[in-house]
Amino acid sequence: MKSRYIAIATLLLLPAVSTTLVACSDKEKKEETQQKEEKAPVVSVQTVEQRPVDQIGEYTATVEPDLINNISASTPNRIKSIFVDEGMRVSKGQKLVVMDDVNTVSYQTQVDNAKANLHNVQINYDRAVELFKIGGGTRQQVDQMQTQLINARNTLAAAERTLRNAQENTVLTAPISGVVTARNYDPGDMTGSLPILTIARVQPVKIVINVTETELSHVKKGMPANITFDTYGDEIFHGTVTMVSPTVDVASRTFGVEISSPNGNDKILPGMFGRVTLNLGTTHRVVVPDKAVVKQQGSGDRYVYVYNPADQRVSYQKVELGQRLGSEYEIVSGVEPGSEVVISGQNRLANGRKVSLKK
Repeated sequence: MKSRYIAIATLLLLPAVSTTLVACSDKEKKEETQQKEEKAPVVSVQTVEQRPVDQIGEYTATVEPDLINNISASTPNRIKSIFVDEGMRVSKGQKLVVMDDVNTVSYQTQVDNAKANLHNVQINYDRAVELFKIGGGTRQQVDQMQTQLINARNTLAAAERTLRNAQENTVLTAPISGVVTARNYDPGDMTGSLPILTIARVQPVKIVINVTETELSHVKKGMPANITFDTYGDEIFHGTVTMVSPTVDVASRTFGVEISSPNGNDKILPGMFGRVTLNLGTTHRVVVPDKAVVKQQGSGDRYVYVYNPADQRVSYQKVELGQRLGSEYEIVSGVEPGSEVVISGQNRLANGRKVSLKK
């Protein structure tokens, strides 16, 4: 009977012993995990300083002709021939359009008549002067003939001017060398309100960008510019700032800047999209290795872990990045000169975490 009681007591104690053993095991695991978590992660740091950094402004740009000429007749007329088409290159003085010359014939007749009339008036005037000299005429007659002579000369000059204008508008030539950017009529058409042709001078070309108010004071007339185009890959074209607008665009709050590029090989064409870089001077900035910069997930913010030797902890500091300088970044704000920034081991860090330095 006694042995039965002992057996029952033993069975009753088993769950309690089992529970105690499980509790001890969980506690040990928790302590082991906590010890692992509390072990300071090993990181590498680098001391950063200020240094002079060229402030490079980058802008999108559009290409415009340096000069545009619209080719039109002074009066409505019918087009006989057009010798060029859109996209063709033309030289100054090149014949472009021939107009109907029906008016030229009538204007030539008016010139011939004015010359004949002037000849007759000149003879009568000379005769009146000779008669006056020998007493056969009066001063009044001479003065009247002189007035007629002046009027006849003016009539001839007007007729010649009209003929000259008609001749100039019969054969239209290129006033500049450039590219035909528009052709609005065909042979046989009557001219209207539109120009017959439009010619753009593309040597040089004008490249237009917009700069902000903070950049305006750094952009000066005569400063050099580099231009690139997607069409030509990494090829760099050079230009010079020729105009800085004195007024702001109220819509964009920017100022227009014009850059002239010689375009000696005619590779840059109006309407092309380009990118311009300007050196806006030098500023002293803190520069950090690119591997020190951490991007916060879910946002565009950038951070740098800064190591504090006093307590061997790191602080998570938001930074404003400037330019990328090869394998480094310019820091506009967020890191002070002389700071030690973490350059490896950031994946195990958090703000205020104690760390140990890699030997």
